[in-house]
Amino acid sequence: MVTVTFHGHACFCITGEKHRVIIDPWLTGNPQADMKVEEVQNIDAVLVTHGHADHLGDAVEISKKCDAIVVAPYELATFCERRGAKVHPMHIGGARRFEFGWVKLTQALHGSAVVDGGGTHYTGNPCGFLLEMDGRVIYHAGDTGLFGDMRILSETLPNGKKIDVALLPIGDNFVMGPEDAFTAARWIQPHIVVPMHYNTFPVIEQDPYQFKERVEKELGLECRVLKPGEGFDL
Repeated sequence: MVTVTFHGHACFCITGEKHRVIIDPWLTGNPQADMKVEEVQNIDAVLVTHGHADHLGDAVEISKKCDAIVVAPYELATFCERRGAKVHPMHIGGARRFEFGWVKLTQALHGSAVVDGGGTHYTGNPCGFLLEMDGRVIYHAGDTGLFGDMRILSETLPNGKKIDVALLPIGDNFVMGPEDAFTAARWIQPHIVVPMHYNTFPVIEQDPYQFKERVEKELGLECRVLKPGEGFDL
């Protein structure tokens, strides 16, 4: 059994029989977050899609706290390594089987930089993740606009697997809006669609239930709107 749990914005924990990963762990300063970094336990890996603060978040601190590896695009991984994290750098199109599961990086149409008091630190290309754990496949799109290769994501999976869950941004302005996310769901054809990256700030306010209604009515796919702290089993 694999459990998918939402922790606000674009942060999810994926928990399998023996392993647990966290994706885009922005907890500190996240108005949606349901837990604090101090409460994060038993993490084997931290997957980070890009360097923006609302995704990189607490990745380095969680890596140190849990002795977990940060899996990220090369430039972002080295940024985290310089700050004391244990890392495994990858890049788009690359795949690797770890002890906790199989990971492949997909493209994402966005930016990637850490902006702090020391200036702007560019952290390479952003990405999405295909994660296979205990026989289930989760696609975390990261921050992205719609792109045509979403049509063939399932064809890139090993052993004829299909995508069980697609975590898709719907906030618009910085990422796909509901219309493009609907198209993404139609192309990907996952068993379950979960909207993310909305309502954290006024500029990305959306009604996820309208999105859910359209996905279920017009595509016949299951769509789950999760509140922070909520999850489901696969």
